[in-house]
Amino acid sequence: MRNNHSNMEIEEVIQASMKMTDVPAPELNNKLKAALHQQEAALQKQPATHKLSLWYLPMVLNLITFSLLALLALLVIENIYLSYFAAGICFYVGMAGILLTIVGVKRANMKEEITIRIEKRGVLA
Repeated sequence: MRNNHSNMEIEEVIQASMKMTDVPAPELNNKLKAALHQQEAALQKQPATHKLSLWYLPMVLNLITFSLLALLALLVIENIYLSYFAAGICFYVGMAGILLTIVGVKRANMKEEITIRIEKRGVLA
């Protein structure tokens, strides 16, 4: 019986709070709407994220690595034919990496997936 009485009290409090109709003044309402429109305009002017595409990064790292290996082969190997052969292989592998990266990006449509999105902070401030 006591539990039913406390439920009735809670229901009365809830109903009383639902009946409150406190309407803000029209001036305050207009000021808030103006501030909201200014914030929306600021958000629309500046993009929320900055996109940094990284699809070319494996290609560049591959090219740099094999270029350095070709240079190392030319400097270290004393036999000129063998050094040119090793440098040619490194050059070929670097070009094959470029070709494979371009074909892979076009076939798999990976440019969007290999993108870092950096969110700007403090747009509203």
